[in-house]
Amino acid sequence: MDKIKALESIINGDFQSVPESFYKDKSFVLEAVKRNVMALEYADKSLKKDKSIVVLALKEHGGVLEYADKSLKKDKSIVLQAVKQDGMTLEYADKSLKKDKSIVLEAVKQNGHTLEYADDSLKKNKSIVLEAIKENKDALRYADVSLQKDPDIIKAAKR
Repeated sequence: MDKIKALESIINGDFQSVPESFYKDKSFVLEAVKRNVMALEYADKSLKKDKSIVVLALKEHGGVLEYADKSLKKDKSIVLQAVKQDGMTLEYADKSLKKDKSIVLEAVKQNGHTLEYADDSLKKNKSIVLEAIKENKDALRYADVSLQKDPDIIKAAKR
């Protein structure tokens, strides 16, 4: 299979027909990700650590954070970009960033249900919970029990 046919396969979502050797080639993976961000899932481990490739993919779809290397899931700028695109990608962020108020705030503004993946300490944070509920009233179920009885939280959830 030549490079053009391989890229056509990627455009069509047929990732498995592409020879593994292509997924080890940085220039090919960059082109593949431009055409279909899900190609990141099949990229060689070494390329999943490459910030330029992951950033390119995240511009299109925050959910590809799932396929990035662990080291990039600890990178605040990478995770922030991902959660602004798709709040639910907080699920794939490193534990340390699930405790980061600025990251979680951006995530819940994008999708209130993201509160589910926040550290328990932030599920007790009134401003975070209010933002989550403002985006989606159902997010109340992920808040700490102590806040589920708070008059301001209850009032916000009824709006």
